[in-house]
Amino acid sequence: MSLEFPPVARELRADRPVSLGELATPARLVPGDTPLADIDRAFRAERQLRSLVVHDGERYALLSREHVEYTLTGRLGFGRGLHVRSTAAHMVAENSFSLPGNLELGHAAQRILALPEESRYRDVLVLTDAGPGVVAVSQLFERLSSDFRYAALHDSLTGLANRRQLEERGSTFTADDLAGVAVLFIDLDGFKAVNDTFGHRAGDEVLVEFADRLRRLVRPTDVLARLGGDEFAALLVNVTEAQALDVADRVLISATAPFPSDGHLLHVSASVGVSMAVDVVDELELNQLDALLRHADGAMIKAKQSGKRQVARLDGQGAAPITRNALIRRRLTAAFESRTFALNYQPQLDLVTGDCSAVEALLRWNDRVLGEVSPAEFIPITELSGDIHRIGEWVIDQACAQARKWLDAGEPRSIAINVSPLQLAARTLVPQVLAALAAHGVPAELLQVEITEGSAITDLPRAIGQLQALRDAGLSIALDDYGTGYSSLAMLRDLPLTTVKIDKTFIDTIEDSPQDALLVGGVIDTAHALGLRVTAEGVERPGQLHLLRAMGCDTAQGYLISRPVPAELLPVAQPC
Repeated sequence: MSLEFPPVARELRADRPVSLGELATPARLVPGDTPLADIDRAFRAERQLRSLVVHDGERYALLSREHVEYTLTGRLGFGRGLHVRSTAAHMVAENSFSLPGNLELGHAAQRILALPEESRYRDVLVLTDAGPGVVAVSQLFERLSSDFRYAALHDSLTGLANRRQLEERGSTFTADDLAGVAVLFIDLDGFKAVNDTFGHRAGDEVLVEFADRLRRLVRPTDVLARLGGDEFAALLVNVTEAQALDVADRVLISATAPFPSDGHLLHVSASVGVSMAVDVVDELELNQLDALLRHADGAMIKAKQSGKRQVARLDGQGAAPITRNALIRRRLTAAFESRTFALNYQPQLDLVTGDCSAVEALLRWNDRVLGEVSPAEFIPITELSGDIHRIGEWVIDQACAQARKWLDAGEPRSIAINVSPLQLAARTLVPQVLAALAAHGVPAELLQVEITEGSAITDLPRAIGQLQALRDAGLSIALDDYGTGYSSLAMLRDLPLTTVKIDKTFIDTIEDSPQDALLVGGVIDTAHALGLRVTAEGVERPGQLHLLRAMGCDTAQGYLISRPVPAELLPVAQPC
């Protein structure tokens, strides 16, 4: 079922006067030969009349009440007698000031402020194609002040409130008001694909249209805000939980209707997190609105992780993880700018030769505010935000740069890098890897790509195509965390692999559990029968290493051999 959305009026910045001519009021014209006595009588008859415009041939000039009264009064009171034969044209100064009507308000203000102080506060003559007009300087600056205030509180693209206005509105709530307040945190699913495929102009059209649709779902007393990118928030007042969830459901429906753009119908969906005042009653470290936003943000992430295109609320299992996740999301942007990401390297021990020239590159993040952040925390968040592509490309480039350094030092090492399923799905992995190898002059056989069972299963045909292209280029391919996913034997058969890495959970128990030892031995035998090498992960005790050697395992990595360390702290390549 398609939804029809009729046009909606919006108070956007573009609907407000932006040029001097739009602000001007029509002027009352008088010919240049009009007797000054007639001008005087006109001003006396209309006390609200501030100025007249003198039309003398092709010339227009502003004649103000103040100037006429000063001239006719004179210092000794003889002004009227002296000017009995004067005309309007005689009263106009030769350097009469005017401005073009197409001048933007800000530029007009700059021109006016450049005038001598005694002339700076007079009305301004504005010349437009429709004729002359007049603008009071006070009116111009009041409008500019209003525009600056508007711009400070509104999103320039959609005209919705921005985060600052949302916070200002929230600061007015009392504890009693919050009892009926709900926050919806809305994020569009698939919006990045629209930008990447159809361009940012199409993306902007989707955002503007979606903002219009949201306006139809709330009341004038509610506040809609665009928080940035494709994230929106709705602050609902005087609502019950059922009413808030109903609005959230209607947001989901409105997002599914196609967005027309340049002859195309673009499709996205929405994930919505909902929080109510009851969710944050015990949280005192933030004001109530911040707490509501944080919980709604966490609920939105929960909706994304549950498959997107749905409404979610938190289950009340504690605010600390939500607080940290929200902070991680905010700090990720600064991480790129401050260069706080780094690669550590964990050696892999060849159980036959004792060689340690192969390493796995592991991403680390030490943030000024958060401290050490585990990849298990921030990688899922980057996958939701789309930042995983940027981080993945950085990891590939840094690993190749380090491989080049080791080559130049005469100690070549092969490096394994982990790849997100989203990198495989985006079809950008192969060109990024090949470009980085070429840029740093690194042989392809020194780079290994590691995927997990889950990433392979997500889109098996696409995964096979990209991984085969990397194999054809000379890279090796490892299946990481083997045994933790589904259809493991099918993965070994179908994917173009060179290596299988057995997950730490199986290695942990091989000394104490004969069944787990048999299972690990069976995996090793099966992999060898398929022509694959086997690496055991998480080796921490000498007994584990002894059993793995006896089983014919090829390589091992874990804290017993070395923790992940910066490149300069790695043990020598041969032997470990």
